[in-house]
Amino acid sequence: MKPLLWAVLVAAVAFNVSTSLLFDGAQQALLSVASGVVSLACAGGLYALRDRRSHV
Repeated sequence: MKPLLWAVLVAAVAFNVSTSLLFDGAQQALLSVASGVVSLACAGGLYALRDRRSHV
């Protein structure tokens, strides 16, 4: 599951960067918000699945 979340996170960040170059106006804003939501969801999923061992 983690590799999939990492792959989707990287793809969403790359897509978010490319929307700034390829689109403008409302379309760019909507696509950027959508990819931002996907990025936050993936980051939250990775945080929830992290190892909880304490490294002291």
